[in-house]
This record gives sequence, structure tokens and C-alpha cells, in this order.
Amino acid sequence: MARTRANDFEEKRHQLLLSAANVFATQGMEKASMSQIASEAGVSKSLLYHYYPSKDALIFAIIETHLEDLDAALAEAHDPALPAEARLERLVMTVLDAYRGADDLHKVQLNAGPALSDAQKADLTGIERRIVKRFSAVIREIHPTLDTPDRPLLMPVTMSLFGMMNWVYMWFRDGGAISREDYAHMATTLILEGVKAVK
Repeated sequence: MARTRANDFEEKRHQLLLSAANVFATQGMEKASMSQIASEAGVSKSLLYHYYPSKDALIFAIIETHLEDLDAALAEAHDPALPAEARLERLVMTVLDAYRGADDLHKVQLNAGPALSDAQKADLTGIERRIVKRFSAVIREIHPTLDTPDRPLLMPVTMSLFGMMNWVYMWFRDGGAISREDYAHMATTLILEGVKAVK
């Protein structure tokens, strides 16, 4: 008989993935074991294997859930009533909020390559492209000349913005000299104003 889901299944699953990400981030992909992860998550090894039959499946679930949650947050943040510049800054702030406390998830994502199958990589790439498209669409609206055959700069500009966001976890500390809101405004301004000087 199939095991029924508890009402708090999603919350428990989320906590399990966070615990697993911490083990992978601190122990390394190769050294981390399912036993360590089960112990860290406070669940039995058999329960862990029930939901995730291998380390590779668990690594994929960590990254997929992180990206899907980010994409959903960006969809919710989209407000067509706002000016395009304000919409872009709101998207940047949404990413920075999602990255709060997500250092372990980033480390897993950066180091997961060898553990993922080609099909899994394709699935994750599909989600990443959806996320990137949310930004590129707004940037194109603000600077349509970036997306012309003789000046195909929309993707380089969009990915430059992601570069500024994705490495925040390496140096940003809450309570420091600037807030996340300050940084969101700064990053958005650097992109939008900098583009004007690109020839």
C-alpha cells in the first residue's frame, strides 16, 4: 500500500532538502553520505531513500526545487502596472531575497555537474531559461536597441546583471554598509545606465 502524504509533507521535504544541501556544501559531493544526510535532517535512512533513491536524485531535487521556487517568486513579483525600470528592480530584489540564507544551495548548484544526467541538466536549463527570460524581456522593453541583428547585446547584458546578483552570496552580509534594497537599486542602475554608453 502506498504511503500517504502527511499534511506537512512539503514543509518537511523543504527542510530535508535544506539539511541535505548543508551536508553537501560542507562535506563535498563525493564525501557526503545518505546516512549523514538522514542524520542531519532528523529522519531515518529508509525514509530518505523512500523519497530520494540516490544522492544524485537528491542533488537534482535540491537544485530543481530552488530554481522552481525562484521562478515562482519572480512570477508573483511581476507587476505590469509598474514602469519597466521599477519592474526590473523589483525582479532583482526578488532574487536577492531568495538568495538570503541560500549559500548551501548555491554551492550545490555550482558543484553538481558530475552528479547530474544529461536529461536532468536539460530540465534545469529549461527552468533557468525561464528565469533569465523574465529579466531579458524587461531589459528589452527599456532598451529595445539591445536586441537587433547588428547589436545582439540583450543576452550579454542580461547575464551581466545575473553575474552581479549570483555572486552576492560571496561577500554580502546583512547588517553591513548597504542593504539588499540598496544593492538591488545599485545593480539595476549600473545595468540600465551602463547600457547607454555601450556602442
